[in-house]
Amino acid sequence: MFLSTKRPRAGIRMALAGASAAMATTLLLAGCAPASGGSASGSADTLIAYTGQSGDYQINFNPYSPSQIGGIGTIFESLFFVTNVNTEAYTPLLGTEYTWNEDGTQLSVTLREGVTWSDGEDFTADDVAFTFQLLLDTPSLNNGGFDGTVEATDDTHVVFTWDHPAFVSGPTLLGRTPIVPEHIWSGIDPTTDVMEKPVGTGPYTLDNFKPQAFTLAANEDYWDGAPAVKAIRYLSLSGNTAGVDALKAGTIDWQTGPVPDIENVSTTYPGYDAITIPQNQVALLTCSSAELGCTGPQTDPAVRQAVYAALNRDQVNSLAFQNTASEISPTFALTTTQKDLISSAVAEPVAPGAADPDTAAEILEAAGWAKGSDGIYAKDGETLSLTVEVVTGWTDYITAIDTMAQQLKAAGIDLRVSQSSWNEWTDKKGKGTYQLAIDSLGQGAASDPYYLYDKYFNTAFTAPVGEVAPQNVARFSDPDVDAALAVLKATNPEDAETRQVQFDIIQEKIVAAMPYIPVLTGGTTSEFNVDKFTGWPTQDDLYAFPAVWASPDNAQIFKSLKPAGE
Repeated sequence: MFLSTKRPRAGIRMALAGASAAMATTLLLAGCAPASGGSASGSADTLIAYTGQSGDYQINFNPYSPSQIGGIGTIFESLFFVTNVNTEAYTPLLGTEYTWNEDGTQLSVTLREGVTWSDGEDFTADDVAFTFQLLLDTPSLNNGGFDGTVEATDDTHVVFTWDHPAFVSGPTLLGRTPIVPEHIWSGIDPTTDVMEKPVGTGPYTLDNFKPQAFTLAANEDYWDGAPAVKAIRYLSLSGNTAGVDALKAGTIDWQTGPVPDIENVSTTYPGYDAITIPQNQVALLTCSSAELGCTGPQTDPAVRQAVYAALNRDQVNSLAFQNTASEISPTFALTTTQKDLISSAVAEPVAPGAADPDTAAEILEAAGWAKGSDGIYAKDGETLSLTVEVVTGWTDYITAIDTMAQQLKAAGIDLRVSQSSWNEWTDKKGKGTYQLAIDSLGQGAASDPYYLYDKYFNTAFTAPVGEVAPQNVARFSDPDVDAALAVLKATNPEDAETRQVQFDIIQEKIVAAMPYIPVLTGGTTSEFNVDKFTGWPTQDDLYAFPAVWASPDNAQIFKSLKPAGE
């Protein structure tokens, strides 16, 4: 029997990966004049957050929509809080305890009593059963791959059952599945409704919304008591530079992204402190599958391998990321906490720091590419020219692309940049209407490479070009990888030997195909106002992933903060 309950942890990032908005710095915070240090950001109990979004917010609080702009954790809660930055016991939320049977085919969850939805209706086990049945009935929403059955046995108990061992489903099912109210969601189309007036059980409710900013207000009837931070105001700015300006002016309290002199935030930006966590892995995402409709030179694995070999990662780290990034494995297993899981058959367990243009040339020429008089390779009349999609205002990623373009040109590869709003960038990735895109691969529900592999390399989570791929935007598909993932899903996490065999299979395949070209492991840095709020995550107490855009970790942090002096 496996029984668990318990407490919280913290967040991350390297560029910025999840929200939407942009506006002039002069619109930063109407009605709040800046003062000295970090004390000017509105009322003492209002937290001003900048997620790095570019472009106006488009209202959407549907937690299952790929274009949702917030609400996971803050408005919509899961059964437990689960983070991937520590391995501590899960923190009870709507659930209070859970128990697996011995073979991992049944999971019983006890629910919290006395919880109400923000519209006053009672929360019951029927809402939980409805949510998971909704996922089963709507595959496009079922990003977690739930494939069991669910039953509410009474108002405070639900039982999940599978016809196979499902231990690895635990973190996603328990911690990454927002529960929605049956009395509202039974009458909507969850694939299209944007939820302008979201109803949840969480610590916050939507207060007001404008395209340039929106505010969440503390839920005074929250089951755990109203949070001390009474309002969270999300601003729309024009990019990283605007975020730095706001930090200098003291008009924001929390942002995640690069700032000048990043090693000395507490002295350069009085009243603020920073934390850097190496976890999200920066990659050049590729629309890799010609079979699924991708077009361009990047559909050739040799091109992807050549780009990998031609990168000078040390230079990219220095020029774009202020040396806050670290090494990356082509297997996408973290070299810090998952190094022992890297297959011994992988010849190069860590991506090289220096460029290797000779190897890049050998790979390309062996695949039939020939260098033209302009120094750029071509094949069958097609020039080896690639376009990378990036969000306007993401200065670190833009600098990284500019740096890589120079490196790749020396290797005979033409790399170009295309900047767009976050909404356009997200749409291109989801529908496969891109060649390359720079982004970071998240670690998934828990600290285990299975979750990253299942998310980004599973055929079940991709789609033909033109249709939205929920997670596997590279359109990668390999039956051996799918089979290995299926075995891992059915294997007890304590069976290290069986799991390693499957990791070996997956890693061999993805290193050879390289649909996501590894760049660096992002040192995700967040800057936050320590003069105004206490309780931020630290290296010694990493209770949640401390990136402002990381849900539901950000909600756990909002709940943990208190205005200074309280």
